[in-house]
Amino acid sequence: MTKISVAELSKDLRDAIAGLESTEGLEKVGIVVRVGDGVAWVQGLRDAGYNEVLQIETPSGIVEAFALNLMEDEIGAVLLGSDSLVSAGNTVRLKGVVLSVPVGPELLGRVVDPLGRPLDGGAPIKTKQTGLVEREAIGVMGRKSVHEPLMTGIIAIDAMFPIGRGQRELIIGDRQTGKTALTIDTMINQAKQKTGVVNVYVAIGQRSSKISRLIDRLKKEGVMEQTIVVATSPSDPASLLYLAPYAATAMGEYFRDNGGHALMIYDDLTKHAVAYRQMSLLLRRPPGREAFPGDVFYLHSRLLERSAKLSDALGGGSLTALPIIETQAGDISAYIPTNVISITDGQIFLETDLFYQGIRPAISAGLSVSRVGGDAQTKAVKSVSGNLKLGLSQFRELASFAQFGSDLDDATKSQISRGQRLTELLKQPQYQPYSIWQQVASVYAATNGLFDDIKPENIKDVQAKLLSRLKTDHKSEMNELDKGAKPTDDQIAAIVKVAKAVVKGSKEA
Repeated sequence: MTKISVAELSKDLRDAIAGLESTEGLEKVGIVVRVGDGVAWVQGLRDAGYNEVLQIETPSGIVEAFALNLMEDEIGAVLLGSDSLVSAGNTVRLKGVVLSVPVGPELLGRVVDPLGRPLDGGAPIKTKQTGLVEREAIGVMGRKSVHEPLMTGIIAIDAMFPIGRGQRELIIGDRQTGKTALTIDTMINQAKQKTGVVNVYVAIGQRSSKISRLIDRLKKEGVMEQTIVVATSPSDPASLLYLAPYAATAMGEYFRDNGGHALMIYDDLTKHAVAYRQMSLLLRRPPGREAFPGDVFYLHSRLLERSAKLSDALGGGSLTALPIIETQAGDISAYIPTNVISITDGQIFLETDLFYQGIRPAISAGLSVSRVGGDAQTKAVKSVSGNLKLGLSQFRELASFAQFGSDLDDATKSQISRGQRLTELLKQPQYQPYSIWQQVASVYAATNGLFDDIKPENIKDVQAKLLSRLKTDHKSEMNELDKGAKPTDDQIAAIVKVAKAVVKGSKEA
């Protein structure tokens, strides 16, 4: 980048800088030398630090910015408002604080922008504390292994790819394949199961209509009271899109650091990377692969590393992250997807083909993984789901052979038959998360052959009857099973007894 020396500036700007240097000193005060596209270049302010807030004095009032490029002769500052009010010659002063946002329980139930300003038409938000937008992640000694389950209520996830409190599980797939739907169901399940987990949903450059529908659904399901929504739209400046996930993480960290549990949903980090690329190019940083700057990996790693399960000495709180990445034509080997895959503790891959076959959620059993695995799984679900993932993966492989009509041995036919029923069982309507006992009963019945005599298209009906009968006739056993402990012989016997009766009734009908 070509540096602009004081000699190359206009006479008026040179005189202004000379005047500031003689009166106040360039350490504490600076002057805007040029501005455009949301970036102001400032001469002076030699004491400015990274992410420090700058106040630009304009004829219309103060416009705030934060320092992102710190160079020898000048600072590249990203404006937090419109650049139409800022012009060359404006005086710039240090505010004396690093960029921070309001945090605390006062934000629950509210929709805010990345600076904590309300967007829901409600009263101004007054919090007792603020949190740093950029903060160093907790070190290894301050962490504990991920061992507490975070139930999503989705059988395919809780049984095969369990998520634990403090984990970072990527949700990845093409657009319109149900990525956001998984996260909404997870938020609903936290309220339904009364887990006490606070939800923080970050919309990064999402359409306002989509955000509005999501908020209406959360209110309808009674989830909004324990949720914070941080919203940005495509029309917002790139600076707000860049700040949104960091600011929201600071809001979630408040609950984690006070012994609570929070769930972060970043929707989505693809748009976040694009916003950062736009800012970096405007700041004249050298472009690299796909025009992204060289530190785009660090952009997401320092964000997701803040999610953790804290040690008992620090209160035992947790911050769980569900980042979303949008792929193009299912290409998970692209630049940003591979970056985030390598940062997270597993991924849930949604296949477009499965989605359009009516298999929803369209989770790929082969490409999805949880690197925390059984450590974070409820003992009840773990005891019945051991062979589920393997059976489903093998079925998807064998199904491709079966469609050619070749002769198959009995064992293969049996495996395909079981796989078809498992596939139907794992279909789940949106906004209907299952509790622990419902998952255990469903998976046990299917994996132990109790549904083998039922046609695949009738599996969902039989499952509904099974759960209804268990709730009516064995309520106390199911309530006990819902606590998550390994099923007792009596509980298993109840499931088997009711399943056989339901299957017999369905065959006779």
